[in-house]
Amino acid sequence: MMMTYDPLVLDLVQWVAREPRTYAEVLDAWKTSCPRLTVWEDAIDQGLLTRKNIGSRGTIVVLTGLGRSVLNAMDVYQPARSQLEAIPVEPAAAD
Repeated sequence: MMMTYDPLVLDLVQWVAREPRTYAEVLDAWKTSCPRLTVWEDAIDQGLLTRKNIGSRGTIVVLTGLGRSVLNAMDVYQPARSQLEAIPVEPAAAD
């Protein structure tokens, strides 16, 4: 049986796949108190995302194997950038 996913859930999964996201960042951007809009909860319940404790740095949200497979099947998966690539760097101003 083919599983279908809500487009907003897939947006969240793609967003997490783009670069490392902290748990706080994900909840700030995606958690809602609206009982009809359960994007974060649905992604967790459907096994697309999970939380991972990384010690002193706190908790991050990562794709599960299923989440990665779903994005691969959609041909939209792009691995997360490295930490250095995720930090925007402004060129030094010339004097």
